[in-house]
Amino acid sequence: MVVKTFELQSKSKTDLTKQLEELKTELLNLRVQKVAGGSSSKILRINSLRKDIARVLTVMNQKQRANLREFYKGKKHLPLDLRAKKTRAIRRKLNQKSIGGVRTIGSGKGVDDEH
Repeated sequence: MVVKTFELQSKSKTDLTKQLEELKTELLNLRVQKVAGGSSSKILRINSLRKDIARVLTVMNQKQRANLREFYKGKKHLPLDLRAKKTRAIRRKLNQKSIGGVRTIGSGKGVDDEH
């Protein structure tokens, strides 16, 4: 039975945590059976179980980040991991608000452009 992400997204955090624990215990049991020499059909389930665990963790992280985004919405500072990544050069660029007060080196010195 493969876990579907759209089903996971409708569950609460406690349900997701409970399901994660169940999947981890099942994975643990299958690993023990693998060492003990269990049937190959059960051993093949290990791979799909690991992916199911990853799906549950992904949905949990997505929900947590969405809640954090909602919490910090409208606040002055945003945590680094929630900010737009972009590139280093683009992040260092002046924003539109700061551009208004910027003056060039030659401005205000009375330099003539008619040479």
